[in-house]
Amino acid sequence: MDELRKQILSDIRVELTEEFDRNFERKGFFSQPWKPRRNDKDLRGSLMQQTGKLRRSIRARQSDTSVTWSSSEPYAALHNEGGRIMVTRKMQKYFWAKYYELSGKINYKKDGSTARSSMRVSRAAEMYYALALKPVGSYITIPKRQFLGDAPEVKQAVRRIIKQQLNTIPTQLKKHFKQ
Repeated sequence: MDELRKQILSDIRVELTEEFDRNFERKGFFSQPWKPRRNDKDLRGSLMQQTGKLRRSIRARQSDTSVTWSSSEPYAALHNEGGRIMVTRKMQKYFWAKYYELSGKINYKKDGSTARSSMRVSRAAEMYYALALKPVGSYITIPKRQFLGDAPEVKQAVRRIIKQQLNTIPTQLKKHFKQ
């Protein structure tokens, strides 16, 4: 029975790790799409995959009686569960830096006025500008964009794996008693 339990847990670990990874491709938690960021149009890829660090950080740990998934990234729980974060000076500096990076170089005319092309900034730059103007100590609400956890699809996969493994018992017993 210990071998059967280990095999069931191993199959659950492998299959659900793949499914949780696919959530990043689906841009949602199984059939529930993630709430898009207001300015996603100007950004490449998905919000949750800007660098791929979060996706690559997911690990599964199997014990004798369970499987646990986790991430080493400190912001993983905030994205997975949603919540509020307080704006710090360091964050404010980062927002300004991202704004300047995304808005590009400011061009000036010979008379010293700003060139019209410099006036257009991307929506992403506008978002960072708005964030940079938030006072230190104010809060930013991060919507829930779950990628790990329980869901009907998880329960269904677990039931299917257990059923498949239990169906192998008669074959295993026949092999065992033939010896």
